[in-house]
Amino acid sequence: MEVMKPFATTLLFAERMITPYDQRIERRLSHMRGMYQDITETEAILERDNPLIYEVYAVDVPEEEGQLLHCLTVLYPGRVGDEYYMTKGHFHVAMDTAEIYLGLEGKGYLLMQTKEGDFQALKMERGTIAYVSPYWAHRTVNTGKGPFAFFAVWPGQAGHDYGTIEESGFLRVVVERDGQPVLIPNPRYR
Repeated sequence: MEVMKPFATTLLFAERMITPYDQRIERRLSHMRGMYQDITETEAILERDNPLIYEVYAVDVPEEEGQLLHCLTVLYPGRVGDEYYMTKGHFHVAMDTAEIYLGLEGKGYLLMQTKEGDFQALKMERGTIAYVSPYWAHRTVNTGKGPFAFFAVWPGQAGHDYGTIEESGFLRVVVERDGQPVLIPNPRYR
């Protein structure tokens, strides 16, 4: 067995990135078709533009037990209709694994739910350390005027199941009402 050598990365706060990074993932509105409530507005926006919703800077660490994967995510401000920009959201394939989020900049929500229908919404801002328990799907939502950046750490064997959330959605969505974020039931939740 080959032993991996220790290493360090640097968190560049002003640039909202970590360096060196091995992978930069872009999620644009076209990658999230059907995930926002207002499908007509989604298509109207896509006729004009394909806005960047969020990006992820990841370090290449083996996806195996004993390793800790980590990344920096930058979720940009904006809305589709009255629904705030969000990440795709996922369960872990290894459902018994947890995750830690550390808020670095901006503000938003961390939405979490179980397959059994339990739901939690945690407000996040700079300095918030959020613990995502095993068996909980999770998604972040930017409710601020600027970027919402956070650092995440999870076990190497966790894996990502995006498909379940793409099919069912989350129990609640975050929309703007009278200039404020409000959690409402998701009428399209299955």
